[in-house]
Amino acid sequence: MLAAAALAAASCSDDSAPAVDEAEKVPPETNTDSGDVSIHRELRSVSDTVEGALTYNPDLAPVGARMLVESVSKSGSTTVHFEIDGFLPNRGYAAHVHTDHCGPTGDGAGPHYQHIVDPAATPDDPSRDPEYANPHNEIWLDLTTDGDGSGETTTQVPFDFTDPVTNTVRAPNSVVVHEQETTLTGSGEAGKAGGRVACLTVPFGS
Repeated sequence: MLAAAALAAASCSDDSAPAVDEAEKVPPETNTDSGDVSIHRELRSVSDTVEGALTYNPDLAPVGARMLVESVSKSGSTTVHFEIDGFLPNRGYAAHVHTDHCGPTGDGAGPHYQHIVDPAATPDDPSRDPEYANPHNEIWLDLTTDGDGSGETTTQVPFDFTDPVTNTVRAPNSVVVHEQETTLTGSGEAGKAGGRVACLTVPFGS
């Protein structure tokens, strides 16, 4: 789980160096040579920063809670693993991969990433068509926490981040956690999950 990853610290050979927090000893982001990514960070208030990992609703996503995302793309498919720690206990959270980096408000992350983009969607009216807004064309990461506020999920989708029209890389940039406990799937509401409570910038496809 997250706590173990966050506390795996490298030894320090310089006894004169100042003490550092255990969580800071682990690089928050690692990109492999193949373009896979692993990133884990603590949520911070938007009053402190507008980058990295942000909470927009500390009642549902407390400051200091952690989010971890690992993504591997291979042979035309992508596997994404998502963990949270320090969120509310025994509660569902809807989560999805979004197109843009996290911003000072939840809207900054843009719409859900879609492999095949809904041609009827606009910036003011994102896709709600279940033909496009579904867990096979988007990346959905809904999960439920345990009694300690930790939860995890893994999903695999049948695409990588190559645009099927232009054959160029078109990668998403964040994971957003929503206030609803599950993602809606019905016609006209597919993909909806309420307000955005937290966001982690993730360099997918790097």
